[in-house]
Amino acid sequence: MSTQTLRYSPKEFFSKGTQIYQEQIIPKLNKDFDGKTIAIDIETGKFEVADTTLAAAEKMFNRIPDAQLWFERIGAAGVHKFNTVRPAYL
Repeated sequence: MSTQTLRYSPKEFFSKGTQIYQEQIIPKLNKDFDGKTIAIDIETGKFEVADTTLAAAEKMFNRIPDAQLWFERIGAAGVHKFNTVRPAYL
């Protein structure tokens, strides 16, 4: 198993990933993709769409083993939702 080396700061990831998503990818998408996850290699602009983050990442790493991935949930403000309600068993 290979180890990923991050080549960018979190700020650079955000900037590059968001720019590619908004300028290059959104214009190519339609409503059929809403709710799916997109993995974007911030170095090449190549991307893969899948139902889950893990599936999108796997597709990208099969294409580009050292990809620097940024994720977006198509048609949503964030990739994952976090529940703020504490479960009853805690």
